[in-house]
Amino acid sequence: MKTWKRLIALSLSAAMALSLAACGEKEPTPTASAPAAESAPVESAPAQENGEAVYRQLYASEVTTFNYLYTGNTNDLQMSANCVDCLVEYDNYGVMIPSLAESWEANEDNTEWTFHIRKGVKWVDYQGNEVADVTANDWVTAAEYSNTAVNEAANQYMYDGIVKNAQGYYEWTAYQLALETATDGTDEAGNPVKLDGEGNVIEPVDEVKWEDVGVKATDDYTLVYTMENPCSYFPSVLSYSSYMPVYKPFLEEKGKDFGAATGPDTILYNGAFLMAEFAPQDHRTLVKNPTYWDKDNVKLDKLELRYNSTAGTLGPEQFVRGEVDYAELDASLLTSWLTDDAKYEMISPSRPNVSYSYFYVFNFEPRFAKDYEPDNWTIAVNNENFRQSIMHALDRVGALSVQDPQSPETLVNNTITPATFASAEGVDFTQYPALKAISDGDSFDVDAALEYKAKAVEELTAAGATFPVKVYMRYNPSTTNWDKECQVVEQQLEGALGTDYIDIIVEAGPSTGFLGAVRRAGDFALMKCNWGADYADPQTWTDPMSRDNSYNFMYQDSSRTMGEDTCDHKSAETAALIDEYFALQDAAKAITTDDEARYTAFAEAEAFLIEHAVVIPYSISFSGYVATRLNCFQGEYAPYGLALQRYKYQELLEEPMNMQKFAAENETWQADRVKALEAAGQ
Repeated sequence: MKTWKRLIALSLSAAMALSLAACGEKEPTPTASAPAAESAPVESAPAQENGEAVYRQLYASEVTTFNYLYTGNTNDLQMSANCVDCLVEYDNYGVMIPSLAESWEANEDNTEWTFHIRKGVKWVDYQGNEVADVTANDWVTAAEYSNTAVNEAANQYMYDGIVKNAQGYYEWTAYQLALETATDGTDEAGNPVKLDGEGNVIEPVDEVKWEDVGVKATDDYTLVYTMENPCSYFPSVLSYSSYMPVYKPFLEEKGKDFGAATGPDTILYNGAFLMAEFAPQDHRTLVKNPTYWDKDNVKLDKLELRYNSTAGTLGPEQFVRGEVDYAELDASLLTSWLTDDAKYEMISPSRPNVSYSYFYVFNFEPRFAKDYEPDNWTIAVNNENFRQSIMHALDRVGALSVQDPQSPETLVNNTITPATFASAEGVDFTQYPALKAISDGDSFDVDAALEYKAKAVEELTAAGATFPVKVYMRYNPSTTNWDKECQVVEQQLEGALGTDYIDIIVEAGPSTGFLGAVRRAGDFALMKCNWGADYADPQTWTDPMSRDNSYNFMYQDSSRTMGEDTCDHKSAETAALIDEYFALQDAAKAITTDDEARYTAFAEAEAFLIEHAVVIPYSISFSGYVATRLNCFQGEYAPYGLALQRYKYQELLEEPMNMQKFAAENETWQADRVKALEAAGQ
């Protein structure tokens, strides 16, 4: 490694330390670990056993279940995602391609989707013995299981509002379940009612029969889903675990033991790999499925995954010795690896993760203590020039340097919907007319922030506000570096706008139950929040800004009661603004048969929120730096569903991925992806 690389790494660490020290951080300045005289080189090429490609990795968190129809936990689904296929999958550019459905089509208004199931695919046991053919009936069975309340499927929500009558059936089965333990009682009017164990009235639910739910196998190889409402994006929902198939006789045979994390024999397989061995808190071994329908695209012959509770610290050491093929590097190791000639060549960033978007929200209904002056905040937050001053004073690159000191600019998200998330007619959503200038620009502009400040001071003074406005900012202490990031943001905003104007008050929330105690309780003024995508449509990013959201409470009535005080918390101007946004959102949702028009409308709604500084776009998700012999750009790609959990298409590299190769691969992938999506009409 050249000397200048080491100097850059050290200077970045020093810059972070100085920035935090200026915020009053009481901790020693971090120093780089002294590199060894000669770091041990990688001692072996990718593992080979009898000419087979073997991928090796440590893991520190054991699965709790293999029941993919029940769990929504990413850690639990890592195995199932590689063992059971879905109707559709994705290539390495994010183009949706056939999997267990060879083809599909929708009716004219996207209320009915028909899938033609691939013939000849087999269910096999963990030893590869054939059990049955995969048929359309397997998806009907899965849907019934997920939507029957007694099974308590955590991933059932992916049917709610999508598949016709699915939610109604779930609520009916939940009602029947509640009646099994109900007691008789009377309501306030003396009418007979059923009571639950806590004495609450069990409200009756209209019956919905399973045959009324919109999932039908019209024959063994034709599957039809009927929608609750027109749904153009429905195929992107199908890579979620609740839409995986299951063989009914096996499910009934196993009963409650289906998917139990006790051994590999509790599920059947039709995917790329078989779980040949599973010993809890010891190891998992996956081998290539010899009967797999697409086995030529499975490049790894075996996955050897070994449990170790200290995988986070042991993994990097074993990678250097050539004993594993993947390890994550925490902040304490990153600086020493960056300043070590040999180890530097083993480091690469994680691939940009656009499945989550982070953004700052202003709370329009403050419910925090009077010490933080909620009434004064209410006046301020309803002033658009005040919000604009905050937005333009936020240096996102500087703040994100806490998370990624090497390339913080790659994390910046100028819109709520991340770039590269979705496209229509070959155009990325963030490049649609209303969002293009926002997406291509940068909101950080101190001169503009000061102009907005001057206007806000005049208007807020007239409205009776006092200065400095207290800005109550909360963070979860269990989230790595969030506290430091808040301190940098405090320094930035107060430095740019002046402590005569704002007083940023950074305070930790509880490490457990943070969302309930802070965000959903409205116990903050300004806070970084996030949202994860559920499907490939811009609508998924409107959920945190929809009516009845628990993010910024912008929908609330024009008055509220707090203690003994009643105050007007949403000005007529803000109310009109929010009403206009909801009208734009509703108009976009109503467009269901023209993706280009739908994207255009959603872009207008999102741009409206940003232009009026109702929310401040911040970043995509950051997964840190890794040492790996996998090229992530070869694997399946989609920022939702199970694609990123799969090893299909990936092959071992002779040398670890490094910074330079990652940058080159990423640049090529970005360019090729645009062409691939355009060619596919996506």
